[in-house]
Amino acid sequence: MRSSRKWLAVTVSAALLASAVPAGAYAEKAASSAQGSSRAEEPSSPEASASQAVAAMSKAQAEALARKLVHIPDDYKLQSANYGKQMFDPNGEGFNVWNLYFVKKKDGKQIASIQAGINADESTLVSFSSDNYDPGAAPPSYPPEVDRTEAQQLAMSFIQSIAPALVGQIELDPYYGQQLKPPLNGDVVYLFRYNRIVNDLPYVENFIDIEVDGEGHVRSYRLQWEKSVRFEKAGTVLNSEQAIAKLRAAASPELVYKLIRNTAGRTSPQLAYVLKPVTIDAATGEVIKPQYEDDSALEASPVSAKPLGTAPKAGAQLSKEQAVQTVKDAFGLPKGAELTGSDYNEYEDEYEGVSRAQWNLSWTVKENGKDSGSVWASVDSRTGQIRNYSAYTNSRQQSGKGVTYGEAKAKAVATVKKQLPWLADQLYLRASDAKRYEGKTPEEVGQYYLAFIRKVNGARVEYDYVHVGIDAITGQIREFSADVRDLAYPAKPQLIGDAKAIDAWMDYYRVELTYQKQHKYEWNGEPIPVEKYRVLVAAGEIRPGEGIPDGETKLVYRLVPKTVDEPVFLDAESGQWRNLETGEVTQLELPQATDVEGHPAQRELELMVAYKALDLEDGKVRPEAVITRGELIKMLVLSMNSGRPPRLYEAASQAKASFNDVAADSELFAYVETAVQQNLIDIGDGSFNPEGKVDREEMAELIVRALGYNTLANHEELFRIEFSDAAEVERKGQAAIAIGLGIMDTVDGKFLPDREVTRGEAAASFFRFLRVSSELREAPLRNG
Repeated sequence: MRSSRKWLAVTVSAALLASAVPAGAYAEKAASSAQGSSRAEEPSSPEASASQAVAAMSKAQAEALARKLVHIPDDYKLQSANYGKQMFDPNGEGFNVWNLYFVKKKDGKQIASIQAGINADESTLVSFSSDNYDPGAAPPSYPPEVDRTEAQQLAMSFIQSIAPALVGQIELDPYYGQQLKPPLNGDVVYLFRYNRIVNDLPYVENFIDIEVDGEGHVRSYRLQWEKSVRFEKAGTVLNSEQAIAKLRAAASPELVYKLIRNTAGRTSPQLAYVLKPVTIDAATGEVIKPQYEDDSALEASPVSAKPLGTAPKAGAQLSKEQAVQTVKDAFGLPKGAELTGSDYNEYEDEYEGVSRAQWNLSWTVKENGKDSGSVWASVDSRTGQIRNYSAYTNSRQQSGKGVTYGEAKAKAVATVKKQLPWLADQLYLRASDAKRYEGKTPEEVGQYYLAFIRKVNGARVEYDYVHVGIDAITGQIREFSADVRDLAYPAKPQLIGDAKAIDAWMDYYRVELTYQKQHKYEWNGEPIPVEKYRVLVAAGEIRPGEGIPDGETKLVYRLVPKTVDEPVFLDAESGQWRNLETGEVTQLELPQATDVEGHPAQRELELMVAYKALDLEDGKVRPEAVITRGELIKMLVLSMNSGRPPRLYEAASQAKASFNDVAADSELFAYVETAVQQNLIDIGDGSFNPEGKVDREEMAELIVRALGYNTLANHEELFRIEFSDAAEVERKGQAAIAIGLGIMDTVDGKFLPDREVTRGEAAASFFRFLRVSSELREAPLRNG
């Protein structure tokens, strides 16, 4: 079944035919047609109207060219048009572009749109995207009608028709958009990137991006290309072995606590090694510092060598008046502040599994009877801890020369010691370079922002943060935020160490030799460091982009992440890779079954193994083994959820098991509970029997329930029962639907309800289930 987006189909033959006509001829012909057209123009933006007189190309010419290049049908009307300068980076001269937005309407409602960007200087397409949100459109088919190889051919044909002059200067990036797992739903989109190639090496900052869906439709196109860039002359560079050695030597793994919420809804800190990618000069091996890296540095010692107090315990509920007084005692309130809002809020903290309550307070600051500022604060009503405070006033009296960065730093540290004394030995100031404030008046600085990082067991806690804002004129605290979770951290564990962490991360990254732009910064004709350049921009001394001459590229080796189909982190204790969202042990490469070659259900089994619906033992999936109830439920839930593991969002302390043999800490818990919530299985006597074998009749019922047809199936008189052993089938309607939709097969005319289902048969049936699900427009409400 094909989608109604037929207007976007770009066939190989059509694209190849178009590629025979130069882009310039397209532009000339389109412009000529537009000038001779009597069709009334659609309204455009004021900016576009004002600039048409000086535009390199008229709006009508741009519209005609866009319609020609991407085959926009007449029933798509131009809704808006904008003309202006587009720049890819501060160095280039940029180009003039028409951004056009076309819409299609049905019964007065917008059902589809197309965006097209036309380079008015060169009469070329620089961007294109399309969306179709017609509720009456047929869903995409599954399996997809074109695979990735066929989609890539369509993408290149489109580029040949749109930008033939660039075809010889680009090369497909074999990693970008590559999916390790086959798609598991009908809305398949293939992503491709063609990098610019210079001297047989990629310049990855210039590229063509293109998307093709599973039905062969080009959905989007984007050209990123610079003309003014200069490329370093290739000389002697390190070979790959030398580069890898240099990159390893420069690698600096960091210990970090990550907050992981598993599929059963339980949250806990997990200690991980992280390693930022490194870039080195390809000739010298010297490390190249990221151009926009934060110049602040973490101080070596915490704000205190030991805790200065104990964490506040939950006690009696604070009244509004007590919460207000807590804020006054901590930070004071500006003169003329009047309490204008007070909200009390209770909620369940899903991460820590506890109930919380807080007061949200707001004040309006009055001066001479007029509003001159505001204050807002949130106070934990059970512990009295101030979580957030923010104050703004128009009236700020300066005393002396204002506040220096050093004075602000000292006040921020004192504030943290006072407000969070029990964490004083775990909070480290991230200090900025004081030079960035040299020569600036307090008015120019405005406010100092000082951030504190929490460390436990020597590891950075990435999900906690504390920051303080100090007014550079008055020295008053204008902001305070403390998002610190009360979690259990065990004693420092045994770690795999930096060397093994680097080994693991070098498997995660690949080494790439490429060109990289090196920006140079100047002021008054003299070179300046990037830090000073940023200060000058912030102070308004120079405009962003001014003072940056044309950048020259440099050959570099860099670490680039390999294609991984799930977010991962490196467990610092075990050295295993784990899923960042669930905490489950995983691997960088897809698991491969060694015993499916030539099996009738090879494709289906490989698909289920890739999504971990079926587990391997010693590399074997055992296709002829009988599938268990637990495995079948996991396969069904994953199939219904596009291959994503289900998530239970109930607080861990409240998680309850529906069955006495699938506890909350079981790997099957989230799958079984999801099946219960979606009415796929009944609780019955309270036992699930996860290791129990599954027969064909039970699988048929599960499939029919997943499709939403179980209530209908109970009216077996509505169905034509054609299998010869109907008398032996208890759930005849369910069997008839599974057979009739082609999800299950008969065997010699029999349904064989009691025959146990093998893993191979289950994989094949659920692959067909995916196909049927994509073809059904709407499923009825599940009520049985």
